[in-house]
Amino acid sequence: MIEKLNDAPRMLAEAKLRPVQGDRFQPTGFAELGAATYELADGTRKLLVESSQSMANRLEAAVMTPDGEIIPELEGLSYVRANLEGDAQVKTTTLLEAHRLNSPYIISQEDFLNRFLEDAGYRSAGLIDWTRLAKTLFKYDVNSLLHGIFLSNVKKEGKKDARMRIPRAVSAFIEASDVNEAVSGGVKNNPLDPQGRLRTEAEQRDVYSNVPYTRTEYTAGDIRAYFNIDLARLRSYDLGDTATDLLVNLALFKIRRFLRTGLRLRTACDLATEDGIRATAPEGVSIPSEDGLLVELREQIDACADMFASPPVTELGVDVVLKKS
Repeated sequence: MIEKLNDAPRMLAEAKLRPVQGDRFQPTGFAELGAATYELADGTRKLLVESSQSMANRLEAAVMTPDGEIIPELEGLSYVRANLEGDAQVKTTTLLEAHRLNSPYIISQEDFLNRFLEDAGYRSAGLIDWTRLAKTLFKYDVNSLLHGIFLSNVKKEGKKDARMRIPRAVSAFIEASDVNEAVSGGVKNNPLDPQGRLRTEAEQRDVYSNVPYTRTEYTAGDIRAYFNIDLARLRSYDLGDTATDLLVNLALFKIRRFLRTGLRLRTACDLATEDGIRATAPEGVSIPSEDGLLVELREQIDACADMFASPPVTELGVDVVLKKS
């Protein structure tokens, strides 16, 4: 671990961002709410550009190939691949699934569930052994220790047990200050029939006519991405120095890679860093480069090989059926 982080409860970092072109950008929107604007006590107008939930997904995607596998540079890290068979012929992984190991395609498989619970020392009547659970998560899906997991789908002896829950150790969000709306609009044109009366036999819905619409983007005096790594939580898992260092470096590598490759958040929200990333707590911490972190990660992955499942990618065959309406 970076020496100055050894006794720190957390590491905080931030990066100043700007639109790559012009001044306007499109924030995240919420159902029945729209953009999340708010005001501080001093009257400063703020805007949530990207939520912590969305940022967790983006940090996970930073080390994932388009088909849901780990990028080749990090081969050797643990995760689970489920090969769906029956009414669907497709695969998914704990990197791709929204709830990681708690995906019903994975945790509902009895053989894997029994193996997982045995490794975790689970007993339906008794306390959860959190250290042993952390080691089991490290073994099968190391990313669950960074991004959190709620094993609400665990069912034993016909009953669910939702006690196994680990919060995120890495959290992030993007917010803007001194914001103002930039309202514009447009129209979806039908050059053949603006009134929408000319239709096909197969499609009779009102989707043909000209449709005007409004659009709200924002400008800001300042846009920043904020990152928080809960070092105390990672140390509490008692995984050993090398495994803990691996988790910290993996978190930093994801952050570095996200800032380099993942800042096109939406069609009208394409951002770039102004001066890189800097640690704000503890003082005096210098965040290694992406290449430097990767060198350390490769060494730590090799050193932790015995702590991962063998092979590190656990393969499951899963029978699925299409639900009848």
